[in-house]
Formats: sequence, structure tokens, C-alpha cells
Amino acid sequence: MPRVEESPVIVWSQRGTSSTIPHHQHQYQHQHQHHHHHQHPRKTAIIVKKGKGGSNINSNSHNIGGSSSTSNSSSNGISNINSSESRSTAASSSAAAMKSIKTTGSDRSARRVQRHRSRSSSDNHFELQHEHMLSRQQFRTNTSRLGNNSAKKGSGSGSNGNGNGSFSANGNGIGNGNGSFSANNNNNTNTTTVMALSSNNGNGGTTKHRVVNSLHGTDSYESGYSHMSRRSDHLGGGPPRTIHKTDHDRNETIHNVKIIISDLNKAIGHERRIAAITNACAEFDHWDTDKHNIELQLGCSNVLSMVLSMTDNEDEIRMICAALEMVYRASTAVVSKTFQDVGPDVVPLLLKLLEQCETTHQKHAAVSIINITKVLLYFSRVAELRTTLARHGGMLDTLTRVAFSTLSPDCRVLRMRVIANLSNSEENKVMMMSHSGLLDAILKIAALDLSDKAREYASASLMDLASSTKTQVPMANHDKLLSTLVKLAVTDEGEETREYAVTAMQNLAFSKENRERLVTYADGVVVEALKKALSVDTNEKSRRRAAGALTNLACEETAELMSTHNGLVEILSRVITQDKNDDVQKRASLALSKIASSCATDSRSFESTMNALVVAATSPNSTGIPAVFRVKARNASRRSEMARIPGLIETLADMSTSPSYTSKDRDNATRAIMHLTNESDNRKIMCNKVVLKALLEASNLDGSEDTETRDSAIVAIERLATEVSNRQYMARHDGLLVAIAKATERESKSELAGEKNSQPRLAKQLLMSLLLAM
Repeated sequence: MPRVEESPVIVWSQRGTSSTIPHHQHQYQHQHQHHHHHQHPRKTAIIVKKGKGGSNINSNSHNIGGSSSTSNSSSNGISNINSSESRSTAASSSAAAMKSIKTTGSDRSARRVQRHRSRSSSDNHFELQHEHMLSRQQFRTNTSRLGNNSAKKGSGSGSNGNGNGSFSANGNGIGNGNGSFSANNNNNTNTTTVMALSSNNGNGGTTKHRVVNSLHGTDSYESGYSHMSRRSDHLGGGPPRTIHKTDHDRNETIHNVKIIISDLNKAIGHERRIAAITNACAEFDHWDTDKHNIELQLGCSNVLSMVLSMTDNEDEIRMICAALEMVYRASTAVVSKTFQDVGPDVVPLLLKLLEQCETTHQKHAAVSIINITKVLLYFSRVAELRTTLARHGGMLDTLTRVAFSTLSPDCRVLRMRVIANLSNSEENKVMMMSHSGLLDAILKIAALDLSDKAREYASASLMDLASSTKTQVPMANHDKLLSTLVKLAVTDEGEETREYAVTAMQNLAFSKENRERLVTYADGVVVEALKKALSVDTNEKSRRRAAGALTNLACEETAELMSTHNGLVEILSRVITQDKNDDVQKRASLALSKIASSCATDSRSFESTMNALVVAATSPNSTGIPAVFRVKARNASRRSEMARIPGLIETLADMSTSPSYTSKDRDNATRAIMHLTNESDNRKIMCNKVVLKALLEASNLDGSEDTETRDSAIVAIERLATEVSNRQYMARHDGLLVAIAKATERESKSELAGEKNSQPRLAKQLLMSLLLAM
């Protein structure tokens, strides 16, 4: 058998001195490289020479390790994926580093392991059986889909890596309804750092160190007041940059991928499969989205899934899972298309492997769990696949184990991200809510997990599940769920986690059946949590949604409890006037107005509520307050008390004339003054310069849309004049007699025209009484 010369295999070592790799040493070693910001360990290239005799492929000729990963997040309302892009540093804080295949050598001559071309008769017979099996495989492999014009593979050196990459996922949107509150949420994503080392080409080139970052972004979250469903602003897939390649580069990629697929199809025996998979990992380990799209379109996922289904070797399983994770770094559009071919078969296989790794003792189980979960995460990023994915047998059981299996923190984060993505689908909410143990698992992670990101995605999952009207009632009746949301909203250090918990409470409060339950639960602990979020949370989105939740909760059945809740109306009035966000002020104003208007006439909190409204009215963002004053002033039993609320009459006078208020608000304020003057005890205290000036200005309005406001002002002046002691002061008020004279003229013309008037024509009598008082 002829000997085939091979290029040396370059293996990177953390040690400062060279060392040799014994022939009997295991082929695949996990190298955990710890990088620090101020200390960079030296890496030594170790050249391993092949022996002259025997097979030129053995299980000791390659060194593929796992790479560390960390989870980084940025919270800015809209989440960003912050990846560590330092060439020489990688996050070292991860408790259990994620593992991925790390390949050595970038030159094809160095990376590709040569194989003997001569075969024994037994090998030929086995290959015939293998080829017959391939013809019956259910995974279709297409190596010509992208055309047959392939350029020859170049022999130059250099890595196919694309340097460092960072990725940001942005999602927003507000679903607005009448008096509705929506949230534009973005869930932060983890970042997996994969270290790949490329060797020189054997011609004296320098070794390059490549650090790239993987992104498995999830969608942005949005809840609306009426529908509360999160709209998916899912990512287009891949890293933030795409390399613009020439036709030659594209053809070379196609040519290389076809060779990889051919080698995988022809690999017979453990050692040859290991070599083929090693070369596949070396080819696929990059972050070029276009290249991954080509790999998927040519059928790499199909052949890898086929090989995975035929092996039970733990090393092969680990490497194939890593290769699958690599090729699925493609865009979501291509992942969606290729899922139709391989997804229905590979998902059950991956779920089975996950269960084996979690329930039995297997070598490299942690690495396989991470990579399989990443593949499921890539699938779940595609919105149109979520319904199908959730209905695969065993999928929800697999997700349920997140809280009960021994998993690394990073793995729990990844699995919670899958749950968050699947719960985003409207078709999945009821099924996931009712699946045995899944909700309890989410609550356990949300309440007890030490990972900030795991709790964040658990909170996001609860928010999405609560956005369906079909799940809101059973969720609101779940005591443990409510207590978990309260804990997350009040005590969690993560801004997004608190935001999602508050939004979940806002969603639950949308259902009328839930409002009294939420307000009365545990002596008002939900209201207290919302009050604290509104008053002290540093996240503007959390404060805005807390105000929206309080507005949702306010109704006739709950208004009395909310108005008497310790300090709630005072906090609302303070937020309306002092919060830095205009939208928060407006929503808090609507919440206060709804609470006040829904309170009964004999409410014990009448005075405190009116005081809060007076304070809130000083904000330019206050809304609905004049209407509340008008409604309350119509109640004769409260008029005397109302007129004696400090600042209330002056506030009404300002509202009736200020251009910052709408014409409807000005009309409501003028009518409130008119109602209060109908109480004889109020006429003396209301006959002052501020009120008369406001009524005079309103009585001089000429627009047709201001007719009712003008008439209400005249009626109020007439009622004040019925108090004899007021007439002399009123007659001497500058411009008042002129305004009454104009009103007398209008009434005369209206009477001559035969027009009907809802109010008695008293302007003439008022004018005479004021003249006599002078």
C-alpha cells in the first residue's frame, strides 16, 4: 500500500514549551483557554509528524477542543447583543463554558486529512453496502443546487475566519387601542464566543488568532392592551457583517463544501468518519452568513443528520452536533427553507440525544447538550417554525427538564431562550401553559435560578404566555405565578427581567375577570409591586407599563380598594408631575383619572383623591382630569366639600381658560364651576377675582364650537349673583357688565327667532341686578 505524504497537523498548546502528542493519546481533547484582560498566555504550535507505516489516519492526529462562552447582555429598552471582540481576551466569568468544535490549521493541505485510495476487498464490499444504504436514506443531499461551475480549490494560506463580530437585535412597536397600553420589549441575547485558531500554510506564514462571536438572537417582545401578543421582529440571521465575495470566492466555497459532503458520504469506519467530520468542522467553523447559507443549500445539514442517525460513537456524536451547530448559523430564511427537508427527522433525533446526554453518563455530554440546544434555538428563531417545533413529540418534555436536570448555567440560558421563542407563537401559548410541569419549570427558573439571563428569559416567557386572552384567567389564579411576578418586578437586579414581569402583570390585568383577583391578592401585594415599579424603577419601560397595569386594574369593583391603598394616589400624582418621561406621566394621569372617576360618591378616599387630582393638574401631560372634576361636581352631596379642597377652584379656573387644554377640557372645567355654583354654600367663596376672570373670558367666546362653554359661564355668573352680597363686587369687576350686556342681546335675538333654550334666559335680570348694586 503506497504511503501518502501529509502536511503536519498544527496543535495549539497553552504551555510555554513545545511538547509532543503521544500516539496513544485520545484524539479529541477539550482545551479550556482562560483569557484575562491583562495577561495573555503564550500559545505554542506543536507539529505532529505522521509515521511512515500503516494507515495514515489515526485517532491521535487531530486535536479538537471546546471553546469557552459567556453571556453578555445590554439593556436599553431595546436589547443589544454585546459580544466580546477583543483579539486576545474572552470572558472568563462563565461558570461552565460552552463547548464548540475548534479546528486547527487553515490551509486545506494542512487541514484535510489524506486518505488511501487503494482499498482491500473487504473495504470494497463494505463500501458497496454503504452506498446501497445511502441510496435509501431519508435525508436528501443536494450537491449541485447552486450550480456546477466550481472553481478549483486554492492552495494559498490563511484562515477563512472573518475576525470579530458583534450582533444587535432590535425590536419595537406599540400596539395602541382606546385607553390601551402597549410595550415594546426586546429580549437580550446571549453571546457565545468561539475561539478558532488557524495555522500557517507551511510556507513560513504567521499564525493568526481568530476570535469570533456567535449570536443566537431572539425576538423582540411587544404586548398590547387588547391583544398583548409579541410581534416578532426576528433577526435575519448571522453576524452583523456579511463579506461581499467575488464569484471566484463563491465558487471556491461551493467546491469545498461539495468535497466535504462527498467525503462524509464515502467515509467508512470510525477513523475515516472522524477524519471526514474533522474536515467538515474545519470548513464550517466560521461566521460568514453567506457561506453558511451555501452550506445549508448544498445539503450539509442533510448529510450530517444522516451520519448522526447511523452512529452511536460518543466522539462522533459530539463532533457531528458541533458541525450541525456551525452550519445552522445561517440566515433564518435559509434555515426555514432547509428545515422542510431535514427538520422533521433531525429534531426527534436531537431530542433523543439530549435525553440520553442528560440522563446517562456519556463522554462529552455537556458539549453535545450545548450544541444541540443551539440548533434548537436556531430553529426557534424562525417565527413560522415555532408552531411545528413545539408540536414535535418530546419537545416540551425536553424544555421542562430545564429546571430539573443538572445543566450548566449557559445551557439553562439557551433552553430558556428556546422556551421564550416558542411562547411567542400565539398557537403555542395554551399548549405550553397546560403542558404538565412546563409552567412550574419556568417559575422555578424565574424565582430561584442564579443566572440573570435565565431569569430574564423566564420572565419574558411568562410575559408572552400572559398575552393570550385564553391563558390570562388561569394564570391569574395561580398563586405561585403571581408571587413570582411580584418578586421579579420588585427585587430582581435585571432591568429587562423587571420590565417583563411588570408587562406580564399588565397583560393579566387586561382581562376583566382578573382585576379584582389581582387587586385583592395577598392584601394588595400586586398593587404594591406596581406602585414601587412606577415610583422608583430606573427603567422607563417598566414605569410606563406599571402605569398601564394600574389603569387596567382600575374599575368600579376595584377603584375603592386602589384609592385607599397606602400612598397609591399620592404616588400617581407625584409621577404625573415629576417623572422625566412624558409617556409615563400621561399613563399615570390616565390611571389616576380612572381610579377617581370609578370611585363611588361616598368613597372614603374622596378628599385624598381630589387633592391628588389638583396636584396632577399642574402637569402639562395630565389627561382626563377636567372630566373627573365635572362628574364629581354633579354630585350635590360632595359640592360643598369639593369647593373647599385647597387649590381646586383655582385649578378649574385655569383649566377653563388655558390654551394648553383642549376645547373639550375647557368646557368640562367650566361646567364643573357651574355645578359647584349651584350649591348656595359655595357662592361666597367662589366669588373671587380668579373665578370671575375665568368666567368672563369663557363668556366672551365667539366660536360655534364654544357655544356650550359660553352658556355655562353665563349660568355660573347668574348663580353667583343670586347671592346678594356678591353683586357689588361682581358689578365692579372689569368687563363683567359688558359681557352680561352681550349675553342679554344674544338672548333677545334668540327669543325673537323662536329658538328653544335649555337654560332660562336670565341675562337681562342679572344685568339689572348688577346695575342696581352699583
